[in-house]
Amino acid sequence: MTYVILAVTWAVWVLVEKGGLDPYALAKSVCDYGLVPGELTHRAALGTAVPIGPGMVCAVDNSPINFLTPLLSIFLHGSWGHILGNSLFFWVFGRSVEDSMGSGRFLFFYLICGLAAAALYIATSPASPVPTVGASGAISGIMGAYLVLYPKARVNMFFIIFVIPIRAWLVLLYWFGLQVLEGLPQLGQMNPHVSGGVAVWAHVGGFLTGMLLVSLFADPQLVRRHRAVFGGYYG
Repeated sequence: MTYVILAVTWAVWVLVEKGGLDPYALAKSVCDYGLVPGELTHRAALGTAVPIGPGMVCAVDNSPINFLTPLLSIFLHGSWGHILGNSLFFWVFGRSVEDSMGSGRFLFFYLICGLAAAALYIATSPASPVPTVGASGAISGIMGAYLVLYPKARVNMFFIIFVIPIRAWLVLLYWFGLQVLEGLPQLGQMNPHVSGGVAVWAHVGGFLTGMLLVSLFADPQLVRRHRAVFGGYYG
């Protein structure tokens, strides 16, 4: 299922978003199918427009498809760097988590984490007219699950030209701490209802959801088998 999700994500990037090579197609897909909190809460005025590309704006509307954007936006990305980064994190952590719960449960778990991430993002920026896309919320859930299942595993980290294996719990808690620290100033803004940039609270929501729900999805027998095969040091 890890391969299937990656294939679907990349197919959407290439076929729907035209690989970012057509600025209009990219902007249109992000605007039409991206998550806009203000559209779902109706706290952003209809017609409110935000720049989305050279000579292009994205306007708040009341299209029926808006209610599906928390799900659709998981499979959209805004740039090559965006999709490559998400794919790398998903590749590193997704396979082990899938091995621990099976393909069907893994897909369901992935989508639940993505939706929970969207929910927290909406709660922290309910009037934002800015479209948000990306799988990072769902992938954050996979990372949270990995922390619970395999905290002692080693993850290879690149430092300049060196590859250093580091315990997963240290890498993941450090990453999570950065998300929280980056998100706290947003909560203290004079107008906390409008946000832009990276949706760090979606990362926080996905991560916490993954940690809390993994025990409901993981199969203890599969987890023991995975630890036995990889000796607890897979990453």
